[in-house]
Amino acid sequence: MEENKRLLTSDCSFANVKPIMVDLPYPKIQVRERNLDYANLISVDYCGSVSELSAITQYINNENRMFCDRCPIAKTILGIAMAEMMHLQKLGELITLLGGTIDFSAKYSNGKSVMWTPECLTIPKKVENMLLADIESERDAISQYRKHIKMIDDDCVNAVLERIIKDEEYHIFILQVLLEEL
Repeated sequence: MEENKRLLTSDCSFANVKPIMVDLPYPKIQVRERNLDYANLISVDYCGSVSELSAITQYINNENRMFCDRCPIAKTILGIAMAEMMHLQKLGELITLLGGTIDFSAKYSNGKSVMWTPECLTIPKKVENMLLADIESERDAISQYRKHIKMIDDDCVNAVLERIIKDEEYHIFILQVLLEEL
């Protein structure tokens, strides 16, 4: 018995999607000296509740849920996620150079270490709420980076964090434009 089956496909092609970021180079990834306290601070940016890992996962989840109906927005979200992946990679290099370890646990100053979990994510159903959650996450990341810059006395590390902030600010701008176009 042969059933009539219709293939479900998407016309949304991601072939030419590139990272969405400010057109400025990143500083060289280097540190003045090993400093485990700085590595631990950056581990929070790497994989804490407000982190690049959380941002990547949240963006990819949002992109996956909207690609069929909202292809242009999905492509933009994927481009932002790609930039966040680059941030994660750069933070990982800094952590390693500073003498820390990459194990997906954020190491806090009180000695507590917390493993990253999807519970860090905000996963609303409506596209508008997804974009609002993404904007809020970017603002939280900028605030956290600025706090960490004040705590880190290494101009090489801080230059990388400052450059990442420029991308995060640009992401907010892009997300606000997407929100206005809904």
